[in-house]
Amino acid sequence: MLTVGIVDDNPRDLEKLELIVNNMENVELILKANSADEVYHSIQKTPVDLLITDIEMPGMSGYQLADFIQLNNMKSAVIFVTAKSGYAVHAFELNVHDYILKPFNPDRLIQSIDRFTEKKDAGRVTGRLFIRSDGDLVVVPKAEIIFLERTGRTTTIHTINETYETYQSLGELEGDIRESMFIRSHRSFIINLQYVKRFASYSKKSFVVIFEGSSGKALVTKEKLKYLQENYF
Repeated sequence: MLTVGIVDDNPRDLEKLELIVNNMENVELILKANSADEVYHSIQKTPVDLLITDIEMPGMSGYQLADFIQLNNMKSAVIFVTAKSGYAVHAFELNVHDYILKPFNPDRLIQSIDRFTEKKDAGRVTGRLFIRSDGDLVVVPKAEIIFLERTGRTTTIHTINETYETYQSLGELEGDIRESMFIRSHRSFIINLQYVKRFASYSKKSFVVIFEGSSGKALVTKEKLKYLQENYF
């Protein structure tokens, strides 16, 4: 069951969101509010899987609320539903799930929620990766891998607790990691989308990937990031 929260200072828009969410199967509306301030206090006690929020509201804005969620590493994903298109770049920096402009067709939001549910279900990484490191055969749970990095002749596997080095190429290891959450983001990197916190500007052709649980950083090409936006975020 997907838990959802909605927030909008416009009563009609809030009613529309409520009607859409309540008519979806396997989705439970557990939070309804007309201000981001109310949600700010509520989600700290009772988090939701997905928060659907307007941006411009009296007091705290939806953008500030999403920023709070990201800074505190909360697991709530965010969909912005707004009449303003000018926040799209900032929304991208916050790595929100979707950005929907009002007025919108209900199917547009339904499809976005369905896509998030599919991504959430697909994100359950299982299995183990077998690598050769220092003459040993090391077994690494795939769910613990944050990203893989190719430097020179070696590949470094960054995990939650430690790192491993191997002479196996990214191409070889990519063939062993067939989970949907692992993406070849760059010729030198494979990233686990489960741990991605945000994408930061780096150059005209690439962005830096910032992760939860690791100070290490990866790169993603502009083309691959566009693909991720269309299919994952």
